[in-house]
Amino acid sequence: MKKPHVLIPLPDSDFDPTESATPWRVCVERGWRTTFATEHGNVAKADDRLLMGFLRGPLGAGPMGLRDYKRMTEAPEYRKPIRYDEINAGDYDAILLTGGHAPGMKQFLESKVLQEKVVGFFKQNKGIGAICHGLLVLARAIDPETGKSVIYDYKVTSLTKGLEMIGYASTFWLLGRRFRTYDAYVEDETRAALRDTNQYSKGLIPFPHVVVDRNLVTSRYWLFDAVSYSVKFAEMVEGRMK
Repeated sequence: MKKPHVLIPLPDSDFDPTESATPWRVCVERGWRTTFATEHGNVAKADDRLLMGFLRGPLGAGPMGLRDYKRMTEAPEYRKPIRYDEINAGDYDAILLTGGHAPGMKQFLESKVLQEKVVGFFKQNKGIGAICHGLLVLARAIDPETGKSVIYDYKVTSLTKGLEMIGYASTFWLLGRRFRTYDAYVEDETRAALRDTNQYSKGLIPFPHVVVDRNLVTSRYWLFDAVSYSVKFAEMVEGRMK
């Protein structure tokens, strides 16, 4: 079987280190080829607050995420990202959409160019993975032929309203609104993009929750889901290529 080639688009800053690097690590350990992309081809950097670590900062990354992030940022392909407008879905077998809360994520979440490219991945039936705030890219990616989001007919999960409330409540005293990316909750915007809100599932805390629907794998948040999400994404893509 040909080894998959996965695209990992990122913002210039403020993405979650675990939600990007753990899926990357699982993929490369299976022999996959990876390519990174940022809006202008700049080398990306994760949220500094999360890089402080779990014990030194609210919601900071754990030891696994920090190890994976260090390894990812040392990879040659990480140091040479392409631009969003250079993305061609036909060059890849899959795409991974990371999460993150801080203001720099808006560059990634609001990019019309990236949303258009994501539509192309769905049109070509590529493997899609999205975690946490990454679901907003999918919710906002509108298929011009239908006028609907690309996830309109999919079963999904995302960062839930409950988890987002917990994250905000545990950090607002120190960081203000840094971890409330938008006034609307990720769950609410994701649900609004679906044909039926029953297509959305929350899962149970603290158990892992990953939703696999055809070529799409989604999950909620690194603390509970990163490893399970990464493995199921890899298995889905490889299974479809056999």
